Amino acid sequence: MCSHRPACPTADHPDRDAARVVAAHPEQGWSLLCNGTVVFDDTGELLPGGEIIPPHRPGVTTMPSRGRLAVAA
Repeated sequence: MCSHRPACPTADHPDRDAARVVAAHPEQGWSLLCNGTVVFDDTGELLPGGEIIPPHRPGVTTMPSRGRLAVAA
């Protein structure tokens, strides 16, 4: 599908999200990549063969405590 040089990653490549967007529909929450992958705003994906990749948002991290902040009176 991809005619870009260098070619975009294929849909079965781990870095498939790096492919170029060929159709964006932000009002509907999805975009079509040139490798045939549909990516959704919630980070889920639909691959060209019909495989579903569930949303894979990064885990929540916490910042270490910096101690108490002084509050002005």
